[in-house]
Amino acid sequence: MFRSFSRLAFLLAIAAIFTFAGCAEDDPRLAYGQTQYLGGVYGNEPVASTAPNDTVSYWDGDGVPGKPSVKISLGEQRAYFYKAGQLVGISQLSTGREGKDTPIGTYKISQKDIAHASSRYGDYVDINDNVVVPNIDNELDPKPPGTHYKGAPMPYFMRIAGGVGMHAGYLPGYPASHGCIRMPEFMAENFYNSVESGTPVEITP
Repeated sequence: MFRSFSRLAFLLAIAAIFTFAGCAEDDPRLAYGQTQYLGGVYGNEPVASTAPNDTVSYWDGDGVPGKPSVKISLGEQRAYFYKAGQLVGISQLSTGREGKDTPIGTYKISQKDIAHASSRYGDYVDINDNVVVPNIDNELDPKPPGTHYKGAPMPYFMRIAGGVGMHAGYLPGYPASHGCIRMPEFMAENFYNSVESGTPVEITP
């Protein structure tokens, strides 16, 4: 009896691990009531006690002259901001999770949108804007009757390549996005105010 119970508990634990690893979108830390990220609050929700602390992000670029450029390290999960080659800011990140990888290469900022919303990922909501089905892909998930699509907010959006850009968002401490480069809101705002169309962005492994 005890052996059977122990085996069952072991199998359940293994199943839970594979469920967690296989679908970051199902991570309970991504629930709407816990929209915390490193270094602050995204939206109107408080930072949960389980949120990791941001000891990396800083900005010293105000008043510094020179042409801007950005380097992003996927391995470090950090963005480095330069003006005329001088490092003036570092931001912690959450980039694309496995299967939704952030592209590697050399790009340029092609668009800025301070109040951008995703055209693909978001929620199905009712006529009163209540969420009916959260975290959907509108190219794959059927829309329930009486609902409409509402794109996920991407404040301070800076488009880099295709649908991928830098923006303020949720940072759980590991790569978790659909390919975009999420930043703490205060860092996204500083980057947004300092880049322009054509600013070079280098993304490395």
